Amino acid sequence: MSGSPGAATGVSEVARSGAASAALVQQDPAAELVAGMLAEPAGRSSPSVYETGRLVSLAPWLARHEERIAWLVDRQRPDGAWGGPEGYALVPTLSATEALLAVLDRGDHGGVGRERLARAVHDGLTALYDRLAGPAAPPPPDLPATDLIVPALTELLAAHLDTLGDRPVDVLARWRGARPLPLPAGMDRARLDGVRLLHAAGRPLPEKLAHALEVLGPPARRAAGFGPVGPGTVGASPAATAAWLGAAPDRDEPGRAYLEDLVRQYGGPVPAASPIAVFERSWVLGTLSRAGVPVRVPAALTDELRDALGPAGAPTGPGLPADADTTSATLYALARLGRPVDPTVLRPYDTGEHFCTWPGEDGASVTTNAHVLDALGHLLPYGGPAVSWLDSAVRRLTGWLLDRQETHGAWTDRWHASPYYATCCAALALADHGRTGHARHAVERAARWVVDTQRPDGSWGRWGGSAEETAYAVQTLVAAGHRPGSPLAAAIGRGAAWLSTADVADDGPELWHDKDLYRPTLIVRATVHAARRLARDGGRDA
Repeated sequence: MSGSPGAATGVSEVARSGAASAALVQQDPAAELVAGMLAEPAGRSSPSVYETGRLVSLAPWLARHEERIAWLVDRQRPDGAWGGPEGYALVPTLSATEALLAVLDRGDHGGVGRERLARAVHDGLTALYDRLAGPAAPPPPDLPATDLIVPALTELLAAHLDTLGDRPVDVLARWRGARPLPLPAGMDRARLDGVRLLHAAGRPLPEKLAHALEVLGPPARRAAGFGPVGPGTVGASPAATAAWLGAAPDRDEPGRAYLEDLVRQYGGPVPAASPIAVFERSWVLGTLSRAGVPVRVPAALTDELRDALGPAGAPTGPGLPADADTTSATLYALARLGRPVDPTVLRPYDTGEHFCTWPGEDGASVTTNAHVLDALGHLLPYGGPAVSWLDSAVRRLTGWLLDRQETHGAWTDRWHASPYYATCCAALALADHGRTGHARHAVERAARWVVDTQRPDGSWGRWGGSAEETAYAVQTLVAAGHRPGSPLAAAIGRGAAWLSTADVADDGPELWHDKDLYRPTLIVRATVHAARRLARDGGRDA
């Protein structure tokens, strides 16, 4: 049976330690990934401009405050903005600009010169007013809580601009008396006002709001119904945790200890979310196993994945609700590693047509449903009494994904900026579990789109060639199957050649969606390693 333990996946019960393990890591990228997950049990991702800006604004009492200020200034783009291209720049630019204005107000910039800060603020305001806000601006992408964060930050900016005349900094003279920053087209304050009114009335707020609790403003401090969990985090978010703590807390408070540990780990700035261990481990182990990469997985890792599954499934991190995406990836990884779990934990997410990421979700996610199809299709032989539901769900998911393929052959999704990720997720799930000729045709259409969008140097990417997106493209082409000498085979060869020399460093593009874009470091490395293996072998361990 596919995914059984033993030679097919190279799974062992216990990882080696000491000198033997170190030697293995040096020779084996998969072993290095496992070692990385063990070394950083909270998971690892790129630092976030948005979250770091919120700490600068909300928690000047936190260690390494000056390092965060300098990091923000250094990360500013030549055009004055922060963050990704297009509408992806709005949220990080709002956060960084407001944070540096707060620093100028307080005067706690330390060794970062006041004139340098003022210039950064001036350039940030210029980018916001001239290009990033208002009806003519690029539409903000579908990021978590954007419709709450943007009006909350524009409100804070307006308060700073109201007092700008009190600052003797000439470079900011242009902004004295500036009009309030307009909201993007189609966005208003209604949802933010509604959330704040609910909280003021003592009504319960959705659990997922914990991840963006900072939008409440000062009432977020010690907000009832929320509080530190697990390692001390509120909503797996540094910003939400700082907002809940408020003014300098006692040093032994769990929330403060969580933030202190995080800034020590990252050197000052902080990531979009932490901990992300379940998300990271399930994606890494599932990706490697699917590609047939031999990897020795300590029992501790699989045990922790199994323990993460509760009655509602698995959450990405403490303080967040369980979701179908993380749950399905966890089920899939465990099954591939010979530890199958009852898949009916996903049943509450079944809407009858597709699977919601969480109950009450606005819209629907292609990649969540592709991951659910992977999990349920792979676990169908374990179905037992649930086999009829599993079979029905696999058929319905196949049809739902087929209906969402775009005319040119790609898929897009709300959890990633690149269509190569969504296309890879959907194509792999349909190739493995679609069970219809229409599914095979959809995978072939996706492969043709991938071939047609390859860059002259052999790479793929939305804004430029990247190792991550090239890896997704190669996996999609391999899933479609190919004959020697075919256009698909030639595209795989060019992509593999480019990947063989690509640097999978921690400074690659940030493409994953949270409150701003981020890069889950080990997941990206696993994706690239899997694609290199597949391109070399010419097939998948299905």
